[in-house]
Amino acid sequence: MKLGFIKSPLLRYLVVRFLLIFPTIFILVSMVFFVMRAIGDPITAALGGRLSPAQLAARIHSAGYDRPVLTQYIDYLGQIARGDFGRTLTTNQSIGEVLATYGMATVELTVYSVIVALVVGIPLGMLAAHRRDTKTDASARIFGILAYATPVFFVGLLLKLVFGVLLPILPIAGRASLTDELLISSVPGATGFYLIDALRTGDPALILDVLGHAVLPALTLGLLTAGVFMRLVRTNMIGTLNNDYVDAARSRGVSEYRLVTKHAYRPALIPVITVVGMQIAVLLSGAVLTETTFEWKGLGFELAHFLSARDFVAVQGIVALLAVVVAVTNFLVDVLAAIIDPRIKY
Repeated sequence: MKLGFIKSPLLRYLVVRFLLIFPTIFILVSMVFFVMRAIGDPITAALGGRLSPAQLAARIHSAGYDRPVLTQYIDYLGQIARGDFGRTLTTNQSIGEVLATYGMATVELTVYSVIVALVVGIPLGMLAAHRRDTKTDASARIFGILAYATPVFFVGLLLKLVFGVLLPILPIAGRASLTDELLISSVPGATGFYLIDALRTGDPALILDVLGHAVLPALTLGLLTAGVFMRLVRTNMIGTLNNDYVDAARSRGVSEYRLVTKHAYRPALIPVITVVGMQIAVLLSGAVLTETTFEWKGLGFELAHFLSARDFVAVQGIVALLAVVVAVTNFLVDVLAAIIDPRIKY
């Protein structure tokens, strides 16, 4: 895409990345629509067997699902363009209301998971690079492979078994205890981000309860991405440690610890920023199983509920909305990476 009238290479790059959001969203939304239609009309899927044939036909006609698929598709694109992602069949809520009610819970879990991934993955990657081709390096690489390859639900169940049954020291379900959830919901102007709302109350016991409930879900989802970060940091740090300027610093007597933590640390982290955006999609998909495993009532939990109820209108709307979120997040990460990484070509 040529934008010669924009003189700044950086600005031209960012404009191109922004414009690419729209075809990305279009492709993702189209895929979701046609996959959902491949299983039949949503009314029959959700309510078939519970309504008489006449009632079912009336509902299908009123919803417009007896029209040609292409006509439905064009109307659906028009709704998306207006910000209307549809209404659920089972609860008759707009997808926007579902997002407002449960979206912040998923955001909170994603934030915790990214923190776990960074705290675990980056130091392990640095350590593996520093101890390259040793038992420490091999152990770290094995951990990275297992963390990424092990199914999220299996990790969640294992953590629940260990810390909820064998060592009952952490809560295994919900975002907070029932009484504390009532306290948080009564906070004026509650954000839905439980930790922020708990901090606003200034109650240490409430804050600890919220954090305690977040430990196992955050570990379950965070370890999935920690393995990716570990391998990425290790690879980039090994390359950085082999650069001439690092050899020059080593010849001047700079300690290996300082080489790793000062000279090679920052350059090795730049690619992580780009990967964070890519991992948002992984975290959101993993959130469905994690939230279901720990009864963390976010978008993933609701998505699983709508799937079990065969409410494919809700599923289609939520997945399309998440596709928009992923596309916008990737654009923001591209902006950040372009600003801080001089190696990106404009």
